[in-house]
Amino acid sequence: MFDFLSDYDNPTLLGAFWVTVQLTVVSAIGSLIWGTLLAAMRVSPVPLMRGFGTSYVNLVRNIPLTVIIVFTSLGLANIFGVTMGAPDDFKAKAFRLAVLGLVAYTAAFVCEAIRSGINTVPVGQAEAARAIGLSFSQVLWLVVLPQAFRSVIGPLANVLIALTKNTTVAAAIGVAEAALLMKEMIENEAQTLLIGAIFAFGFVVLTLPTGLFLGWLSKRLAVKR
Repeated sequence: MFDFLSDYDNPTLLGAFWVTVQLTVVSAIGSLIWGTLLAAMRVSPVPLMRGFGTSYVNLVRNIPLTVIIVFTSLGLANIFGVTMGAPDDFKAKAFRLAVLGLVAYTAAFVCEAIRSGINTVPVGQAEAARAIGLSFSQVLWLVVLPQAFRSVIGPLANVLIALTKNTTVAAAIGVAEAALLMKEMIENEAQTLLIGAIFAFGFVVLTLPTGLFLGWLSKRLAVKR
């Protein structure tokens, strides 16, 4: 009943989960970069940057992910003609648009996690760094953020696990990941409970080891104050 060979054009069980892994990894990297920049904006002394960061986070966090993903396809691609470098390849375009939507959404949560870590760094350290002539950006990137990241590995792990599960929303725009294959298999097979259990187990395999490892890493690298 189940084909375990990986084929993106004709998604199979392992192939669909491989697409899920790719979505997760690429989106996680993009979210970490954009979320860090947003966190820097939120603590910036420049009112315009601080206002943008705050507005972005508060707006995006209150929009359902499905709306964002569908907008990237119907809005950016169909209305504004954004092709993400793949005008004639629907599957590649859908994948890249899904990554864009996931990054835009997840970065808001990454930002808040990192900002909470920034708030744990003693103010005296930043003041001492400024006293020896470092600029705000130097203080942030050389003194504050290294400590902040160590203190928020646990919260970032939760965001990563949520991102892994959120990749299922990409099925709404035709990305051949696990949720889309599950839907197709349920429509074609009369074993709904078995199919659901298999895909649920697949996501447990993806998320549980990640959570355990990052939980151990969080304790290992915890900042002792």
